[in-house]
Amino acid sequence: MEDTSKMYDKGKLIAVIDEGTKIARVVIFKSKPHFEELCSHEIEIEQIHPQNRWVEQDPLTILDAVDKCSAEAIRKLDNFIPSIYSKSDIAAVGITNQRETVVIWDKQTGKPLHNAIVWNDARTEETVEKVLDKIPNRDKNHCKLVSGLPISPYFSALKIMWLKENVPAINEAFKNKTCLVGTIDSWLVWNLTGGPNGGLHITDVTNASRTLLMNLETLQWDAELLKTFSIDVDALPEIHSSSEVFGKISNGSTLDSIPICGIMGNQQSSLIGQMCYEKGQTKVTYRNACFLMCNTGEERVFSKEGLVTTVAYKMGKNQPTIYALEGSVAVGGTALQWLGNKLGLLKSHENSELLASSVFSTGDVYFVPAINGLYAPSWKSDAKGIICGLTAFTTRNHIIRAALESICFQTHDILKALESCLGMKLRKLNVDGPMSKNNLLMQLQADLSGLPVLRTKVHDTTALGVALVAAHSTDMEVFCLQNDFGDSLGTNKIVPTYDIFHSLTSAEDRDKRYKKWKMAVDRSSHSYEIQS
Repeated sequence: MEDTSKMYDKGKLIAVIDEGTKIARVVIFKSKPHFEELCSHEIEIEQIHPQNRWVEQDPLTILDAVDKCSAEAIRKLDNFIPSIYSKSDIAAVGITNQRETVVIWDKQTGKPLHNAIVWNDARTEETVEKVLDKIPNRDKNHCKLVSGLPISPYFSALKIMWLKENVPAINEAFKNKTCLVGTIDSWLVWNLTGGPNGGLHITDVTNASRTLLMNLETLQWDAELLKTFSIDVDALPEIHSSSEVFGKISNGSTLDSIPICGIMGNQQSSLIGQMCYEKGQTKVTYRNACFLMCNTGEERVFSKEGLVTTVAYKMGKNQPTIYALEGSVAVGGTALQWLGNKLGLLKSHENSELLASSVFSTGDVYFVPAINGLYAPSWKSDAKGIICGLTAFTTRNHIIRAALESICFQTHDILKALESCLGMKLRKLNVDGPMSKNNLLMQLQADLSGLPVLRTKVHDTTALGVALVAAHSTDMEVFCLQNDFGDSLGTNKIVPTYDIFHSLTSAEDRDKRYKKWKMAVDRSSHSYEIQS
């Protein structure tokens, strides 16, 4: 049989470990002739709910899923085109992960001392109150100029504090200095690079910037923040840039001996995958929750409008730090799940577009899906969900359409706050994520924001982003971005393609609907009435 691998320059491959909130995936990308996905495998990760609004995961289950996905992705690679690709062609591994989720484990045995507390877990509300009692005027933004973040159950520091106070084994391990603490990237890297036998305890700046413990200027753990949250620096990982040759995988898995060369939080990785390298470029990822991130360049922009300041990326030890403003919608696709699972109005996300399109409007129904509180820009953890404006003519389709509009209104809230912070109007909105496949949702977003919505045709921008970051640290010629990362990364340029949705409504209609939405949001926390 002819060796087809010699017929053309097939280029090197990049493997990506993408550990999300519900799914672990391994994706393999080729670099030539175009940078694109070759194959992948994914496994669903079970969520554990010990109490209402508590969300946990088993860290060992996450590790096992990553190992199984790696093995299956390599098997698919071997069978892709026989004799063309193999594991030996993989030059680097990139890791992207759910952010803010916390794992604490024994550094001698490698065993977790508790389940991972997931980013959207709300158990730490009382912990927040304890912290605020120590702070002048109980100001939730007291740490913002240093960390970029408000004091909120959302961020890792509160989760670490809760575990230390409520799990005796963890409290004891902190006293004895026998535990390690990290977000999911740290847990994965430590285990992949040897675990108790020399595993690297590291994180990157994008993940560290979500903990409420990192100084945004120095990019190091901040002594005052550590003191505020009573956390020992000895247990925390060393902070690195996002793009370095960190170390080789050495856990006996399918990816053994391949270097880890890129680490990024999933939303920052999506920003890279969307090619948002210039100041003001903004992306939204539509999932069960929605995440909006805007590149602010080398400037740290601090928001008085409820947005958080975070690290977007740092493409090497000696490269500049690029920052971003971010706002999160706590309940995006989850609103549709709730309508289906709790009220029986909907069978699946896929039905929502068809049913909502069957009515011309919501019939003045407004749905504030604050079933887990409200994130940016309100940051009201005690807000309650409401559906208002119901009449005798309201059908389930009006409510489903209102649920879709609620996602767009929440995103528009963040966009308005963002424009206020930047002092400029955004020109467009780049979008991705599973829910972006809903054409009606995208059209509603364009209508309610007044911005062109550009939906990428790339299947998975999150995995793509960290693949590009990992390729960068290996000097692989993948794509050309002169001056975007401070240097040229090659000649094989990536040109993203989009579906574009333009606004079809007038500014007057948009403002009228938005005013009613804001009344509904007020009603979710107070006793206001929605008026016509």
